Amino acid sequence: MKIYQIDAFTQEVFSGNPAALCPLTEWLPDSIMQKIAAENNLAETAFYVKKDNHYEIRWFTPTVEVDLCGHATLAAAFVLFNYENHNENTIPFFSPRSGELIVTKDGDLLTLNFPADSFEAIELTDQITEAFNIQPLQAFKGKTDFMLLFKNEDEILNLNPNFEKVSKLNVRGVIVTAKGQLVDFVSRFFGPQSGINEDPVTGSAHTTLIPYWAKELNKNKLTAIQLSNRKGYLECELVANRVRISGYAKCYLIGSIFIE
Repeated sequence: MKIYQIDAFTQEVFSGNPAALCPLTEWLPDSIMQKIAAENNLAETAFYVKKDNHYEIRWFTPTVEVDLCGHATLAAAFVLFNYENHNENTIPFFSPRSGELIVTKDGDLLTLNFPADSFEAIELTDQITEAFNIQPLQAFKGKTDFMLLFKNEDEILNLNPNFEKVSKLNVRGVIVTAKGQLVDFVSRFFGPQSGINEDPVTGSAHTTLIPYWAKELNKNKLTAIQLSNRKGYLECELVANRVRISGYAKCYLIGSIFIE
């Protein structure tokens, strides 16, 4: 099997978020795809199969299959545009768990078109606050994640989560965010429940972040940085009940997987 490793939401290798991509002609057993993802030991490994006029896509962390992954979808589009002979400027993906996901190409800039998340304010419980060394201002619950609001960018940088306590929260993971200094907003994402303590750049988290900050800042076009060690740079837009998440990608590796 062919495998690609792509750094997403960056213009240079060794930054952004690495994702593995495996193009398939038909679906492998779930157990094999999960073992490949565990062997890769990246935040996500994506698999896709061409079906008529679209590509069906699924995503696996080292431990579980997830409902939605932005950076691996961006990486899959990068592979199709640059290495797998997709000649049009739009790629229609379909996820059995998240529906239609469109990626468009404008030069080297790739744009994800994802459904915006719905979320609501929730109580800041002791279980949430005790998982972090800095007290958040407010908490929200989206479809799969908690989102915690902090005072400023410095607090986001200085957060030191207790991952054992974070892992006990009954969500996919926790988004932390604040208004940015040089961009509209910054964030980090912690997901020990899904096998990744800190995800370098989380496209799916921006389906929650974008509608929140668009309302707070009263603007639909936004810039963002995910403040992991590798950092990720995103251009964002809210369009009705959809979000556009744009970024670049770079190829790190092309290889082969051997399965007996």
